[in-house]
Amino acid sequence: MKKKNPVVHFEMGYDDRDRMVKFYSGVFGWEAKMMGPDMGDYVVVQTTETDAEGMIKAPGNINGGLYKKTENPLSHAPSVVIAVEDIKASMKAVEEAGGKILGSMDQSGKHTNEAQEIPGVGLWISFQDSEGNRVSMLQPKGM
Repeated sequence: MKKKNPVVHFEMGYDDRDRMVKFYSGVFGWEAKMMGPDMGDYVVVQTTETDAEGMIKAPGNINGGLYKKTENPLSHAPSVVIAVEDIKASMKAVEEAGGKILGSMDQSGKHTNEAQEIPGVGLWISFQDSEGNRVSMLQPKGM
């Protein structure tokens, strides 16, 4: 039986970062950590309690992130992030199964089909599944 790769994070796009953070913190009590321009103005949202190392305390719960929508309609729908042990092998498997690697941004902000290093987190890349959904993969640091 093939090893199951869990969903470990979710992402949603925003048009107005402050408005979206205010909405989710006000309605659901989520805590937000706003990243700067060097991280694409990404917002890390904590939806559940974590320990001192940032690990989820309650099994099955996940945290997420918010990103600036682009003109690409794929950036408009929420997506999930799946943890994998080997991102290069998983990228190959996505393409062999009829998916498409969408890529990431390198340090200079240019599009690349290589996985992006997220400091302290791991390697990340976005892909399109066989049905046109935007999804991401993360090879957590240390794997």
